[in-house]
Amino acid sequence: MGFASRRPFAIWALAVLALAASGCGGSRHGAQTGAQTSARSSATTPTPTSTSASIHNRGTVGIVAVKVVDGDTGKSVPGARVRVRDARRLGASSFAWPRGRSELVSVAAPHYTPVAVRLSPGKSRSVTVRLFSPAGQWLMYGVNPARTQDQSAIRLRPPFRIAWGRSLGALLEFPAVVDDGVAYLSNAAGELFALSMRNGRTLWKFDLHTSAEASSPAVLGADLVVHSKSGRVDVLARASGRLLWSRSTEGEIESSPVVENGVDYLGDWSGHVYALDLRTRRFRWIYDDGCKITASVALSGNTVFLGDYCGRIVALQRRTGRLLWSRSAGSPVYGASAVAAGRVFVPSRDAGALYAFSTGGAYLWDIHTGDTVYSAPAVWRGRVYFGSYDGELYCVSAASGAVIWQLPVGGRISGSATVVDGVVYVGSFEHRIVGADARTGRILFSFPHGEYVAVSGDRGRLLLYGWSSLWAVEPRR
Repeated sequence: MGFASRRPFAIWALAVLALAASGCGGSRHGAQTGAQTSARSSATTPTPTSTSASIHNRGTVGIVAVKVVDGDTGKSVPGARVRVRDARRLGASSFAWPRGRSELVSVAAPHYTPVAVRLSPGKSRSVTVRLFSPAGQWLMYGVNPARTQDQSAIRLRPPFRIAWGRSLGALLEFPAVVDDGVAYLSNAAGELFALSMRNGRTLWKFDLHTSAEASSPAVLGADLVVHSKSGRVDVLARASGRLLWSRSTEGEIESSPVVENGVDYLGDWSGHVYALDLRTRRFRWIYDDGCKITASVALSGNTVFLGDYCGRIVALQRRTGRLLWSRSAGSPVYGASAVAAGRVFVPSRDAGALYAFSTGGAYLWDIHTGDTVYSAPAVWRGRVYFGSYDGELYCVSAASGAVIWQLPVGGRISGSATVVDGVVYVGSFEHRIVGADARTGRILFSFPHGEYVAVSGDRGRLLLYGWSSLWAVEPRR
């Protein structure tokens, strides 16, 4: 899952910082641009062979080892292939490096985004290149274009320990997206942050000039796509937070971006659905739904799905925006629908229900909770998870809607359920996050902070969200 148009991306600023910290310098270069690479020197000295000692003594070259690690976990990457232009190979990852020169280092490994970065080790005898696995990133709200809220490529389970935590000063209603060691999220005050996943430090901050901001951004290669509540699509440079360009919509936006093949799909309060081509900066089409839209768009195949405040689920032809079908979902739809295995799962706010339809528009089933349902559903292995204002987390069969288990969490649930590594997480207005075994409903984890959406993260750490603060957690060792 992910963006079909995603291209590798390297955040040069982090590479420069890392090199500076260890006395190294360099510049980014290469045909493979994209995945963030941070490179640094260390004091590690490889064991010299007689050949390497001879080369080292010539005074014109030094022996430099290139270490390749996973950018999320810090572990060594197996099977990494390293090439250094104009440096003679001495071993699998050791090179005779001309002194005082920067060289183009190209690294590739199975299941990782390849990178090419220009490095100068200075007096150090090793450099470190970080690779990131595309599958283990969190590029958009809902994890993938179908908004299933299932991130199975991240293998992190409780018990956890807190790595860092910090306040962002205002309500955090929607979670961060995370890519290449950086988390991007906004608070209700309209401040957009880029935070280091390593230590929580602010890398940059951007003023969206809005209030009550209520959506997540999306990562698209070197860019960050942001929907401003005030009715703008902003595209920023991920590395610096610099605004590249904006496009206005007719109404306010709560719909989080979903981008595929360079097109951003969204709805707004004026009742319009847009397909914005991010290359041409023009709308490919605009569909007039006639009803307020807060829900994020879900994509599956050639179809666009979203709910509206007239209480409908609408399916549009993705290429043209032509209406394919529209069905009643019983009451206004606030949250995103999820699409999986030929079915669309729709949260119905005032009806307090979850509705299921086929992707062709046939009604399948509905389940009523007796209280408000804002919560967007998660789908995992033939099961659907959602919360209600009745304080219960529901697990139902995707095929029939039959309740498999339900769990009281002690407070109203408004945010989406999210599944990570077989654990389903929800936050509640009781100010806590609960993580339950997705199969049995047994509580595995409880965190004394929480409010709306509970979790996002990467392969190294999960992010947990309270009212205005977030915490990075990792498994206890």
